[in-house]
Amino acid sequence: MSTPQFWSTPFRYIRWAAHEKPAILASLCIGFMGPVSLATIPPSAAPSYETIQFLQIVPQGPRVIPKGYDDE
Repeated sequence: MSTPQFWSTPFRYIRWAAHEKPAILASLCIGFMGPVSLATIPPSAAPSYETIQFLQIVPQGPRVIPKGYDDE
């Protein structure tokens, strides 16, 4: 039984995937960064609840309903 091509030559496979299937390779790279970031980014670098609330844009006042689109 032979080993799959990826495990025998990973860099050659990555180069092939970058040319032939770039969307799949990009999604794998982005997906791989999630667990890596959990292990490397310290918890103090995460934004606080107050910062998140400050950055949210909430419209003020009542909702303006457009005129002229009623079914009559």
